[in-house]
Amino acid sequence: MQVNFSQFGSQQVEEGQSIIAALKAIDRDLTKRACVARLNGKTVDLRTPLQDGDTVEILTFDDAEGRDAFRHSSSHIMAQAVQHLFPGTKFGIGPAIKDGFYYDLDSEHTFTAEDLAAIEKEMQKIVKANYPFARSVISRADALHLFKEKGEIYKVDLIENLPEDAVISIYQQGDFLDLCAGPHLMSTGGVKAFKLMSLAGAYWHGDSRNKMLQRIYATSFPDKAQLEEYLFRLEEAKRRDHRKLGQELELFMLTEEGPGFPFFLPKGMILRNELENYWRVEHQRWGYDEIKTPVILNRALWEQSGHWDHYKNNMYFTQIDGADFAIKPMNCPGGILVYKAKPHSYKELPIRCGELGLVHRHELSGALHGLMRVRCFTQDDAHIFMTPEQIKDEIIGVMRMIDQFYSLFGFQYHVELSTRPENSMGDPAIWDMAEKALAAAMDETGRPYVINEGDGAFYGPKLDFHLEDCLGRTWQCGTIQLDFQMPEKFDLTYIGADNQPHRPVMIHRVIFGSIERFIGILTEHFAGAFPLWLSPVQARVMNITERQSAYAAEVAAKLRAAGIRTELDDRNEKIGYKIRAAQTEKVPYMLVLGDKEEESATAALRRRGEGDLGAKPLDEIIRMLQEEIASKAY
Repeated sequence: MQVNFSQFGSQQVEEGQSIIAALKAIDRDLTKRACVARLNGKTVDLRTPLQDGDTVEILTFDDAEGRDAFRHSSSHIMAQAVQHLFPGTKFGIGPAIKDGFYYDLDSEHTFTAEDLAAIEKEMQKIVKANYPFARSVISRADALHLFKEKGEIYKVDLIENLPEDAVISIYQQGDFLDLCAGPHLMSTGGVKAFKLMSLAGAYWHGDSRNKMLQRIYATSFPDKAQLEEYLFRLEEAKRRDHRKLGQELELFMLTEEGPGFPFFLPKGMILRNELENYWRVEHQRWGYDEIKTPVILNRALWEQSGHWDHYKNNMYFTQIDGADFAIKPMNCPGGILVYKAKPHSYKELPIRCGELGLVHRHELSGALHGLMRVRCFTQDDAHIFMTPEQIKDEIIGVMRMIDQFYSLFGFQYHVELSTRPENSMGDPAIWDMAEKALAAAMDETGRPYVINEGDGAFYGPKLDFHLEDCLGRTWQCGTIQLDFQMPEKFDLTYIGADNQPHRPVMIHRVIFGSIERFIGILTEHFAGAFPLWLSPVQARVMNITERQSAYAAEVAAKLRAAGIRTELDDRNEKIGYKIRAAQTEKVPYMLVLGDKEEESATAALRRRGEGDLGAKPLDEIIRMLQEEIASKAY
C-alpha cells in the first residue's frame, strides 16, 4: 500500500505496518530521533498502524508536538519513580509545559530538595530498563473501576468530568499505569537527560477550595549536552535578572509602598531619557507629530470606546465632582479626541500622532515581576488615521520602522498575526477585512509570520512582534493593530475628494511596547553592560595616587564638557580596587591617570570587556567616544 511521508514523499509499505517499522526501512537516522508522528493531521504514537493513503509527518524533539510528547513521557517516568520510592502517593496531572514538565502529587510525605536527587536516581533506573509505553483503550466503566480500585481519586475525578463519548486511554510502562490521552515515546529509554528543578504547591483544578497538592517541576532533553546548555542559560538568566542588576546598578527600585509602581533612580532616568530621545528624533523623521493626553478621563469616554464593557476588570477608577472617571489603561481614546478636535481633509491623511503615554492596568499581586509586569507603564503609542487605500503602505511603513528600532539593539524577532477574540466588538465581516489587510501587508514584505488564533484586541486584529534576546528567550513588544471599530464608535470622519464625509481607518501601534518593560529586557539582554550611548555612566576617570587628583578632576571636566557622561573616582584606594569597582558597575570606559599620563597630557584607556588599550591623548579619546556614541554602536 502507498503512504505519503511528508519528509520523503510517497512510499510503499506493508499492510498494517506501524509508523516506526515503516520509518526504519526509510531512514535509520530519523528513526532514532523520532518522538511521535502526525497522522492525517492528528498526533499519534509511532506504534500506530498505517493504512493505504495515509499522510504521515515524523515529529522530533525539534517540533513542538514532539517535544511535548517527549516531556510528557518524562513526567510518567518521574511519576513511576515516585511510586517506587513513596508508595501510596496519589497522582494528579503531569503535563508537558514550556521548557519542561511537572506532576501534581498527593502524598503524606512532604517532598524536599533532597528527595529530588533520589527520584532522579530512580528515574535513571527506569530509563535504563527501557520499558515500552503501551497504550490501551478501555470503556468509561472499566476506567472508573480500575482507578477506584487503585485509590486514584484524582484520576476518577478526571474521568467523571470527561464527556460521555470520550475515548479513554491508559498507558503503562513496567509497573506504572496512568490515565492518559498520549501520545508517548516508544519506551522510557528515549529520555536520555533530565533534571528535577523545584517544588511548589498547587490546588487541584487550580481551585483554593480543593486540596493543596505537591508539584515537582522538571525538564528533560534527548542528550546531556542540550540539558547542560539549558541549565547554563538558566544560571545566566539569574545572573542577568534585571531586578538584581537594576538594584546593583542603581537604575530603579520597587517598594512595598507602591507594589507594581516602579521608581526610576537618576541613572535609570538617564537610560530611559536616552531611549525616549531616540524615539522622539526618529518619530519626527518618520513623519509623526507628538501629543500628550490626560491620564484621567470620564466614564462616558470609556463607555463609548468599549473599554468599560470589555476591559473594566483591568482598570482603576475615581470620582471627581460626583462623576465617575477612569485612569486610562490605554492611550487610544485620548488620541481619538485629538483627531476629532477639528475637521480633516483627505489631503492631510495619513495623520500620525505619537505619544509617550503613562497608563495604569490592574495586575494581580502574584503576577507582578520587576519591570516586566507592572501596574503603571509608559507606552510609546502612535495612532495613524488614514484612508482605506493607505492601509497597506502605512502598515509596511510601521514594520520598517520597527525593524530599524530592533536592529539598533541587535534583536532578531518574529511576527504573529493575532485574529478575532471571543469578546470582539463589531461586525465579523469587518474583522475579516482587517485580518486580510494585515496579511496582505505581511505578504508584500516577504517576512514570514504565524497565525495566533483568537488573540487580537477586542477592537481589531494585530501583528505582534516578538523579540529574541541573547539567551534565546522571546518577548512580545511591538504591536500593529488595525482598527475599523473605534472610528465608527467615535464617528470620525474626513472630507474626501468628492467633498463628502468618509470614515478613516485607524492603526494603533507601539514599538518599545512599554518603556519600563523594554528597559528590563535590555538590562537582561546586555547583562547591564549597555551600549555606550545608553550607559548611564560612559566613562570613569581614576587617579593612581593623590598626586594626580587635580589632573583627574581636569580630565573629568573636559570629558563632561564634550558631552560624555563621566564620573571621577579620586578615592584614596588602590588602582586595582577602583578598576574592579568600575568593571562591576559595567562602566564602558576607564581612564587611568598616573604621573606619566599627567606629564604627557594622556590617559591609559581601558575598555569594558577588552582591558588596556594603551595610553592615548585626551582629544583622541574624546573623539573616539563621541563617534561611538553618535553611531549608537552595540
